[in-house]
This record gives sequence, structure tokens and C-alpha cells, in this order.
Amino acid sequence: MALALRVPEELSARVPAEQRGPGRDRSSVRLLVSRGTGAAHHRFPELPSVLRAGDLLVVNTSPTLAAAVDGRLGHARVVVHVSTRGDDGRWAVELRDPDDRGTTRPRAGGPAGSVVALPGDVRLTYEEPLAAGSERLWWVRASGDVPALLGRRGRPIRYSYTQRDQPLAAYQTVFALPYAAGAGSAEMPSAARPFTESIVSRLVSRGVQFAPITLHTGVASAESHEPPYAERFEVPEASARLINAARAAGQNVIAVGTTAVRAVESAVDGDGVVRAARGWTDLVVTPERGVRVVDGLLTGLHEPEASHLLMLEAVAGRAAVDRAYEEALRGRYLWHEFGDVHLILPEEGPHAVRCSGNCG
Repeated sequence: MALALRVPEELSARVPAEQRGPGRDRSSVRLLVSRGTGAAHHRFPELPSVLRAGDLLVVNTSPTLAAAVDGRLGHARVVVHVSTRGDDGRWAVELRDPDDRGTTRPRAGGPAGSVVALPGDVRLTYEEPLAAGSERLWWVRASGDVPALLGRRGRPIRYSYTQRDQPLAAYQTVFALPYAAGAGSAEMPSAARPFTESIVSRLVSRGVQFAPITLHTGVASAESHEPPYAERFEVPEASARLINAARAAGQNVIAVGTTAVRAVESAVDGDGVVRAARGWTDLVVTPERGVRVVDGLLTGLHEPEASHLLMLEAVAGRAAVDRAYEEALRGRYLWHEFGDVHLILPEEGPHAVRCSGNCG
């Protein structure tokens, strides 16, 4: 799915919300709420009043890693984005060229046998592309302790639309938990970034429930918008029970982020029951496949070419997504991981959304 719109460069969120003015915190973003082709404009701290008691938010507890590290390929300076650790101990990595702005440009990986030197005498030896026909991500063998290296010398992955480097804390969500062996996400599960402890407490007081899941995200395709590759996930037994109970009671199951959709929809059986599950998922949610569990989705605003938009269309329908993005452009919403967020809710129900503001 590609939207017939262009996102102006000035609508890229270049710094986190808390750095855009005095008295702000990470919840100081706008919230576009859509149901069908209707749209309503809110601030994110109003989320507890938008949801209803019994609604269930599925949240990703994966922490963000300092997944970018400088290296050398021969005499050339490169930046390595560490994506995923395989079951065989290899790592999937993306090689990038540094630019003159502190960010990077795309660069093909390989060829097989190439060696990238990293700090601390760690060497990465290229073996094979992660997927046939793509030179972006490669499987490499590492000669040293990659998680320890990232802990010492890594930094968060940063893209060209951002203004400056940020500390790793700026990329952690309130739901992030530590995982063994340095496991985590190469890029932030950013839909959850606006949540604060205060907002979570207000949601709980409202009667909104939370079901934690885990999906460790790999390195996205920032330029070519490839579909996601296989990623590690886990839906615990307790969360599966919460999701099934909410559905049985007629309550909304709302995924916080596309990662939560991918995890939950990977754990549903043929009868539509969510089961405890863990491992790898290569599921790509499309309108043809549809969603079997998720009723709603809280997500950021995605580029018009992004594969994530297929998931939004599967949840809400093409007309609804088109209308919401037109409204986001008209309202000058901010894009990307530090930007504003979009809540998709079912078209029917006791908490119907009516258009407010300039909805055309």
C-alpha cells in the first residue's frame, strides 16, 4: 500500500517531545483518534478519557539497544547497525556509510568473506545475505562479545531526519524490561514512547488493562521500505489469558505498536484463540490476511511507502487510513519515532469517535 500523499520535510519530528519547549515531557504529543473515516484531535494525556474500562492494551516490553557502532572495512569508515542474533550465534547486520551530518547513508553489505573491524578487536566476517535478492542485511560471524561491545561503544540508531544524537534513555519506553544476554530491539518500539508512569496509573484507575508481550525488532529499511524480516517474539501465558478474556467479554484489544500486532497475531490458532507462544515470527499482516485478534491499534505516523501501512489497512480499511492521513497532514502532525501518534478504534461501540476540529 502506498498513500497518494507527500509528507513535507518540516513535519519530521527532529527531537523528542520533551526537548521541543519548556514544561514538556514525552507525553507532549498529539493524538489523532480515528474510527472509520471519522477523526478527532486530542493530546496524548487525554488517552484515559478516550478509552473505556475493560479495554486491553497490548504492550511490547522489549528494550531498545545501542545498536549502532563505528567500524572499518579495509580503509573505509563504516557504521554497523546490529539487527538480530540468530539461533546459530551469527548476527544479522546492516552496513552504512557515515555522512557529514552525524547520520548515515545506505550501503550494500558483503561480499562474503569481507571483514569489518570493530572496537575492542571484535571482527565481523560476512557469510551470506539474510534474504535472497537483498544486499542490505547480512549474516556475519563475530569474533568477540557483541552485546558487551554495544554496551561499551554502541549508540542508538539515528536517521537523517533527526537533529542530533540522543542518549539511549530517550529511546526507551516505560514498558521496557531488561533481557538476558543483551537481547532487545535494534530500533525503539516507538508507539509506546509517549506513555509515562502517570498516564499508565491513570489508565489503570480508569479500568484499562495491560497485556505485556515481547517482540525484538530488527533494523528497519528506512529507504526502500522492505517488509519486516523474521523477529523473535513471546506471548506469555498470562497475557494470552488476558487477551482471550477481553475478547470473550466484548472489550477492545488494542495493540500498542505494529510490533504488538505482529506478536499477538502470530500466537492465534485456527479457532481464533491466542495461545502462549515464543520463537521467531515471519508474519506480515496484510489486508488479504487480515487481523484475527486485534480490534484497534496505537501507532506512529508512517511514510507513505512503508509496509506498516498494510497492517493499518488490515485493521481499519483503506478508506479509513487514507482519511486519517489526510487529516494528519491537514493538522500538521509530526512524523517518525519522536512524533505524534494515531489511535485506530473500531467503528462501532459505546465510545464512538466523532469528528472534532477541522475534519473537512
